[in-house]
Amino acid sequence: MSFTAKDVQALRQSTGAGMMDAKRALEANDGDTEAAKQWLREKGLAASAKRDDRESTQGIVALVVDGNVGAIVKITSETDFVASSEHFKNEAQTLAALVATKGEDAAGERAKELEDLRILLKEKIELAQIVRFEAPAGNVVDSYLHVQGGRGVNAVLVELEGGSQELAHDIAVHVAFARPKYLSRDDIPAEDVARERATLEAITRNEGKPEQAIAKIVDGRIGGFFKDNALLDQPYAKDDKQTISQLLGSAKIVRFAQVEIG
Repeated sequence: MSFTAKDVQALRQSTGAGMMDAKRALEANDGDTEAAKQWLREKGLAASAKRDDRESTQGIVALVVDGNVGAIVKITSETDFVASSEHFKNEAQTLAALVATKGEDAAGERAKELEDLRILLKEKIELAQIVRFEAPAGNVVDSYLHVQGGRGVNAVLVELEGGSQELAHDIAVHVAFARPKYLSRDDIPAEDVARERATLEAITRNEGKPEQAIAKIVDGRIGGFFKDNALLDQPYAKDDKQTISQLLGSAKIVRFAQVEIG
């Protein structure tokens, strides 16, 4: 019997088991939900159900870069005390290394270890996010990890075409603190731009600006929105006299990713 991602989610919600555990349970029982529930109960993997309604807003981000491959793994917990424990940090680093070496799906190989961690540390612990970059030959991948209280809390990966490792790292550091949501202004959803433009028009009109000047004023002000959201439009953190686009020169940012706790 086959099963879908919705079946995994439904089993997870009804038992409180982790995502990977729910998937394993369905695989072990040919997609039979009731049998999977019993399997989870027998394995002790549904024990986290009592903790399922708790918030897991703390955690750690682990980062690994090996040549042209980079991986970030985010694991969440309920408290920073647990997130700072050696067991927790070691598991995050192991998962990041595994994902870097074998791919995102390889995280499923650590499902049992994650459940053991939940039992050991007595908190709701979730594998919350996985990012993996594998760049083609000639491109470079670099990163930045901001560490706070002995654990990673803000991780960035950048893939660059036609640029140096140092440039990729500098851009990763910039992303960590500037927090752009998109690479370019063209990537921002049209409805978001339209909503911001309408807001700026209302603000400008309420300031009593002449009607015939409003469109031009809004055109100027929308640039601030692009600077907040689009990486290429942002002033470079180390030299705000040039934008990231200018800093790049002939190089090109293929993609970037930022994963944070909180």
